[in-house]
Amino acid sequence: MGYQFIHLETYSRKADAKGRSTSFIFAEASRKPEASIHVGNPLPPVVVYGVGVGAVQEMHDSAAATATINVKGGHTRKVAKDKKTLHTVVASYPATMADIRADPAKRAEAEEWEKRTIGWLRSRYDDDLKSVIRHEDEEYFHIHAYVVPVDEPGMSALKYHPGTMAKRAAMDSGKEGEDKKALSKKADAAYKKAMREWQDSYYEAVAVPSGLTRLGPQRRRLTRDEWQREKVQAKALQTVVDRAKKVKESGGQFITQTKSEAEAIRTAAAQDKETADKAKAAATAAREQAEKAREEAQEAQDRATRYSGITGRLRAMWDSLGESKLATKIKQEFAAEIARLQAFAKTIQERLRAEEKRRQEAEHVAREATRDAERARDAALKMQIERDRAYALLPPERQQELAAAWPTMSMTLRPRQKKEGK
Repeated sequence: MGYQFIHLETYSRKADAKGRSTSFIFAEASRKPEASIHVGNPLPPVVVYGVGVGAVQEMHDSAAATATINVKGGHTRKVAKDKKTLHTVVASYPATMADIRADPAKRAEAEEWEKRTIGWLRSRYDDDLKSVIRHEDEEYFHIHAYVVPVDEPGMSALKYHPGTMAKRAAMDSGKEGEDKKALSKKADAAYKKAMREWQDSYYEAVAVPSGLTRLGPQRRRLTRDEWQREKVQAKALQTVVDRAKKVKESGGQFITQTKSEAEAIRTAAAQDKETADKAKAAATAAREQAEKAREEAQEAQDRATRYSGITGRLRAMWDSLGESKLATKIKQEFAAEIARLQAFAKTIQERLRAEEKRRQEAEHVAREATRDAERARDAALKMQIERDRAYALLPPERQQELAAAWPTMSMTLRPRQKKEGK
């Protein structure tokens, strides 16, 4: 593995000092012959996000031709051709196309890096990110992103250049009478700080999970052994982040599964409760019917007392006796069913309480696992940053002594940098 490389540029319809205009950039991206003399065997670009280069150019040129800005007097005018209207980003993966074509594992790693990079670009540019293409006809695996601010008043692409925006803000904050040289120095420092933060954002979101370092060995004058140790550390950090991600995903899956199971149990319990309610209603109707039968039997007995003669009274008593037996039989038949339904309803309630408790415990365990994974990742990043800072404060002689004393120690070496643009 190697180190990250990502670069941004903004262009206008008018060519700059190097002859680069938006038309040239689109021509180079689409591999037109007049703009591709640096490529030995040009191949069509591969669209990995959004639309193709031709569609982006048409979108840009149409919007730029009609874009206007407000001027004094309440008037408007078309934007000048030297206005920056196209923002581009190029990111490269430290593997040659030959290696990627020959090794499926390296291709998988490069494509995973590509997905992370596109995700990072989308988070920064949102809907203004119109296209991301991959060139496979050059030495290294790399992609180009094209950002067109069609909805921005004046179609200013410089709003996406963090260094330029920070420098402008610093210059605008200058007080009246402030030394221009000091103000310019402060603005330059703001530019460099903003660009470093832009690079750091990409490092945390893409480089770390891809096993890449923040800077290369030559920029910091590292020896081969020091560079090898730093690459080993970057790979180890990638492993920590991957494990934390897997733990978080497993916790989420466990929570989802537990919620699904609990929901299924609640649904089944609801259905069982509905059945129990129906049975309870039937039992209530049976009791009412039995009570009605008892009342009818009582009425029959009352009528028997009014019968005249011994035969009539005997007949009335027999009828009353028969109706009383009927009421008793109904009560006996439904008593067992009522008791069974009451016991069943009680069991369902107990199951609901037990499953709810198990779901709450499972969610608690999953949340704790997620927090532990995130704390582990944060601790690893903080440890690396603090160690780099402490190590960078040491004089070169002391650094060499430490490297000789602990040759197996995995250490990221960062020099004290007097000036750094990103």
